[in-house]
Amino acid sequence: MRSPFSLILAGSTTLAVVFLALPLVALFLRIPPGALLDQLGSDVAREALVVSLKTSAVAHVVVLLVGTPVAYLLGTRVFRGRGLLIGLVELPLVLPPAVAGIALLAAFGNRGLLGGSLEVFGVSLPFTQAAVVVAIVFVSSPFYIRQAAASFAAVDPLLLDASRTLGRGPGRTFLRVALPLAVGGLAAGSSLAFARGLGEFGATIIFAGSFAGVTRTAPLAIYAELDRDFDVAVALGVLLVVFSIAVMAIVALLLSWTRSSSRSPFLFAPSNSDSTSA
Repeated sequence: MRSPFSLILAGSTTLAVVFLALPLVALFLRIPPGALLDQLGSDVAREALVVSLKTSAVAHVVVLLVGTPVAYLLGTRVFRGRGLLIGLVELPLVLPPAVAGIALLAAFGNRGLLGGSLEVFGVSLPFTQAAVVVAIVFVSSPFYIRQAAASFAAVDPLLLDASRTLGRGPGRTFLRVALPLAVGGLAAGSSLAFARGLGEFGATIIFAGSFAGVTRTAPLAIYAELDRDFDVAVALGVLLVVFSIAVMAIVALLLSWTRSSSRSPFLFAPSNSDSTSA
């Protein structure tokens, strides 16, 4: 006979699984596969997907180029203010999306902190496709930097020291030793960041607006089509769910290839390096 506590665990788990799975199942049952493909071929869905993929790709290149050196610094160096820098990098993870959008307007809007300086060079960011890119970089970069820093921290420092001893400079040590050894974790973080950027809504709609064919990404198109054509909204939602499932599978596979002292089954479990601070 099972103990009352075991029954509580089983009941709570069942309730959680049903609650989390039911909306996703309902989404897939709402529209037949044939109608799903027809709706994804509509002008609204096609334009939104093109804008999403274009802006997410550009933003992701920026995240990788800038975020990788930042992650290497945080993962392999101990210096005064490191803890503060880590907190600043991770802050967008917990910011409400609306706050992120308002913050971007306050910084880069026409009346914002840097708005006047940008206008001198003929640059106006708000409500443009460039604003979508900026919003995606802001909300998605912490996902990559966090995972990448943990991956660099997992690289044996003796290997880096050996490379330096053999005459390799810091740049070549990074490119030839640290980067190849951490590539699995970097790819996992990259996948997470790209998925987060593709699903961005709150900061984008406030900072970039929702203009069809220009700034209306797939999540914004779902919101716009709720009252106009619910089937299009559902079709886009199903597509994003499928993409999210694929990303989760890829991340799980990539992380299984990396060396980690943690046995946690959760993809977003903090690494031992997260507790290190200056």
